[in-house]
Amino acid sequence: MNELQFADDVMARIRARGGRYDERAYLFVLATVEFLQARLPVRRHVSGAELAVACRDLALAQFGLLARQVLEHWGVTRTEDLGRVVFTLVEVGLLVTQPGDREEDFAGVYDFQEAFSDTYAWQGVRRG
Repeated sequence: MNELQFADDVMARIRARGGRYDERAYLFVLATVEFLQARLPVRRHVSGAELAVACRDLALAQFGLLARQVLEHWGVTRTEDLGRVVFTLVEVGLLVTQPGDREEDFAGVYDFQEAFSDTYAWQGVRRG
């Protein structure tokens, strides 16, 4: 099976489970897992809250001021949505959980409006 067939098969399984988010939301969460693991001194299991915060950080790094709008376009408007994406990826075998991990671990980690409004650090030229 080549990569394209694999990706098509995975997305078909996600859609069959009622995947209500844009395909890019699932890919973004998978990329965030790698983004977060690269920032840790050693690879380890991460909590729902840690992953939700890393999603915020990566969205800001990749999309800047448009981070919230991009995530909302994909159907992700709350940290609870990130939990649904993660557990769908678990159901199709792309991520694994530890005993005690729950979708509710993603509930209310941060407010999207606050997390993506004043926290963006401008990377452009500073005028002094």
